[in-house]
Amino acid sequence: MKKIFLLSLTICATALIYVSCSSNDEIANQTDTSAVGASVAIDAANEMDIKTALSVTTPAQAAKATETGPATCAVITVETPNGTAYPKVFTVDYGTGCTINQLTRKGKLKITLTGAVITTGSKMTIERIDYSIAGLKLEGTIEYTNTTTVATVPQWTRKVTNGKFTDLQGRVYLNTGIFTTKQTAGVDTPYVLDDNVYEIPEGTHTITTDKGGTLTLTVKETLVKKYSCEFISKGKLQVVGGYLNGVVDYGNNDCDSKYTYTHENGTAYTLSM
Repeated sequence: MKKIFLLSLTICATALIYVSCSSNDEIANQTDTSAVGASVAIDAANEMDIKTALSVTTPAQAAKATETGPATCAVITVETPNGTAYPKVFTVDYGTGCTINQLTRKGKLKITLTGAVITTGSKMTIERIDYSIAGLKLEGTIEYTNTTTVATVPQWTRKVTNGKFTDLQGRVYLNTGIFTTKQTAGVDTPYVLDDNVYEIPEGTHTITTDKGGTLTLTVKETLVKKYSCEFISKGKLQVVGGYLNGVVDYGNNDCDSKYTYTHENGTAYTLSM
């Protein structure tokens, strides 16, 4: 695996975010800033679990021989409960700890396919069972549904329901959201994942903190996510909630953990996952 797969470890080590601003600035409110960091961490974890599901369910004989996935140290089982090709159920069991490149996962992912992910109308459902990444507990279900209408531009909706994120301090963030994802590169090699590039042109993600605060993040400028990178590398989110009213900017398409938050008054904050 590439070094960039240390994302969750970095999130863990930095307690979600660093904020480079004056400590007496009223915008640097602990509830709000931690919610921004939690939201980015949750979204990153969702993308990582989708990546795991894609790597597990992609036919091995057609995938690149050099391609490895985050499930390589897990125990993987496959069932066809109806005795037919689909539905097909994959269980990725990380047990009490499965570590790759210093990133430890525990618990299970249950991945159910109603059909091939590249087929219009098919749904991939990811359920988390006693599951954590680098000590960050994740609950809820991700539904990844193929909504393609133009064959040359594959498209999916990514819906999160009953999301629950518990950080290392025991703080809980409930979350829901739905995004539209389009594949803009790698379409000609459907069973080779490493050359895939995805764009997220629209969607909204809502975080509710354990203190009752709500933060809503909406796609403002199309997000860019490369399969080969664990980070969203480009695009902007509008952030609204509490003291916050501004924009998260993921940068200029570099694969790194940095992003910025700029408040409506022009004050900029340097953040890192």
